[in-house]
Amino acid sequence: MESLNRITFGAGDGFQSLLRTRVQDHFEATGQERRDAPAMVIKSAVILAWFVLTYGLLVFRVGNTPGAIALSAVLGLAIAAIGFNIQHDGGHGAYSRHRWINRAAAMTLDLLGGSSLIWAHKHNGLHHTFTNISGHDDDINLGLIGRLSPHQPHRWWHRWQHLYLWPLYGMLPIKWQFFDDFADLAGRGRGDHSLPRLGPADWVVFLAGKAIFFSLAFVIPLQFHPVGAVIGCYLVTAMVQGVVLSVVFQLAHCVEEADFPMADPASPAMGPWAGHQVATTVDFSRSNPLLSWLLGGLNFQVEHHLFPQISHVHYPQISAIVEQTCRDCQVPFRTHPSFLAGVASHYRWLRRMGQPPAVPALPLLLPVIGESAGLAHPSDVTLARR
Repeated sequence: MESLNRITFGAGDGFQSLLRTRVQDHFEATGQERRDAPAMVIKSAVILAWFVLTYGLLVFRVGNTPGAIALSAVLGLAIAAIGFNIQHDGGHGAYSRHRWINRAAAMTLDLLGGSSLIWAHKHNGLHHTFTNISGHDDDINLGLIGRLSPHQPHRWWHRWQHLYLWPLYGMLPIKWQFFDDFADLAGRGRGDHSLPRLGPADWVVFLAGKAIFFSLAFVIPLQFHPVGAVIGCYLVTAMVQGVVLSVVFQLAHCVEEADFPMADPASPAMGPWAGHQVATTVDFSRSNPLLSWLLGGLNFQVEHHLFPQISHVHYPQISAIVEQTCRDCQVPFRTHPSFLAGVASHYRWLRRMGQPPAVPALPLLLPVIGESAGLAHPSDVTLARR
């Protein structure tokens, strides 16, 4: 695997500088702060109250199976909303200009079973830098289970991935909580993609987060409910959370309209960074305010990748600026009109990536074959192959 430091991006072009100027002019004209938005504070309070209320009802009040299943599903949505909104903005430093507030917002992930430190390394360091570059963007790496990029190896079972991956998306939180974080820690400091070595404070955050999560998910509920009920509710919560998180990400990058550039080992320099982000990212359902609220503006993924340190509450406003600048600079801007249109595109992309890669065209070898075999016509080559 080639070294990360060999992948470089070209200098900012006119598109990038013009876009930054226009967005800056927008904030100066409106007098708004890029971060520390009052709307974000209110939103965070609503989402956290949603989580606390649902968890309390599920653990301390519900007494029947249908109610437990319903509340578990709602709890999964609440956890996804925390991730989309609070944790995501905090992890990018987009929640506040104060570092400790961003850190506190990011650590909501630790309370929910993940690791804010590992997430920052993989998401900020790898995905946002090397978006859709196979072997570098960890977010498009499903291992042997699936194939999301044309540059990844194909396995025979991938022909059915457009069917079996959807329920497997629900396993994402379980995999994070029980395996991925510990595997990443075990391999820290080894290779370009591995997690850097952690300091004492990092270990405290990681271990305390895991302890709180397992207490919330299992220890406390087991004081009031049978083991089977607790495990069942955990699985429903995790599956709903996982499907929602995974699908929202896939609609932004793993669709037919997104590019999957490949770095040339002989010349690993890519094009300008801003152009790369626009080419590999797709918006969806930008006119749906409810979806935008729930998803933390992640349906405006182009805007997020271009301005990750701007609070997502501003994405609907700057979206028109981004699209117009793309049009003025003749940079393709991709968006799906609805959530379902994005889902359909992702389905088609999974199906396409599940097909065996095309074999290199035979006519490229015709001159050599013809000379060595004494064949005078392409049809002779076809007969010879039979």
